[in-house]
Amino acid sequence: MKLADVIAVLEAAYPPKTAEQWDAVGLVCGDPREEVTRVLVCVDPTSSTVDEAVEVGAQLVLAHHPLLLRGVNGVPADDPKGALVHKLIRNGAALYCAHTNADSALPGVSDALAKAIGLHVTGPLEPAEPSGETGTGRIGELAEAEPLKVFAQRVADALPATVQGVRAAGDPERLVRRVAVCGGAGDSFLGLVKSAGVDAYVTADLRHHPASEHVESGGPALVDVAHWASEWPWCEQAAEILREAFGGRVDVLVSTRRTDPWTVGAASSAAGGHA
Repeated sequence: MKLADVIAVLEAAYPPKTAEQWDAVGLVCGDPREEVTRVLVCVDPTSSTVDEAVEVGAQLVLAHHPLLLRGVNGVPADDPKGALVHKLIRNGAALYCAHTNADSALPGVSDALAKAIGLHVTGPLEPAEPSGETGTGRIGELAEAEPLKVFAQRVADALPATVQGVRAAGDPERLVRRVAVCGGAGDSFLGLVKSAGVDAYVTADLRHHPASEHVESGGPALVDVAHWASEWPWCEQAAEILREAFGGRVDVLVSTRRTDPWTVGAASSAAGGHA
């Protein structure tokens, strides 16, 4: 297969025109005419995942997050991001990014998160205009209701381990069945979630004040996970799309590297605490 063939499949699944205007998606480096026999799928294009791609002999790195989100005037090899571009090119590997277009696709990032948790998806959290068939986030249901403390453990068991782990806000005994999810940073949707008729909302990067105000005002329970972990299930979804398209003619691997930036966690050893 040529890189152009792989790109065509990716852009059918995750149309670039659906990306947000501020986003930077598509081919970052690589020759569409070159052959591709192995692809590595990851969340973050970092030194770790680029090293992994070189080690496994991948000719394409498919990443969720963009490498060059903000405009640059060059990619010199003594710049951290420029160094990654140079390493990819020197090793015959291309980089393709699918970001907000993968968020809003059907299936997309939030579908993968919902599936990992065990939800039956019933629709988007925020429908796209005008069709309503795709959009940001998903709403789904568990087969049976369960307490928030049990649901939080379900989420933790479904996602890769991180230093942050999984934390929840709300009554631990509150029953959860109808759930909203949004892969990645999702606190901008707290108002929408409150009116969505759900019992809990699973997302990443929740901040103290918005979360506190949401819970205090009677909103659904919140389940906060690491940003990387919330989007990691997408890697297998994207890999399966390529596997089905090429029927074994392209070897598609999911990265085994944890690129969550947090590496140390510590719990207080002091007795007592603040009321």
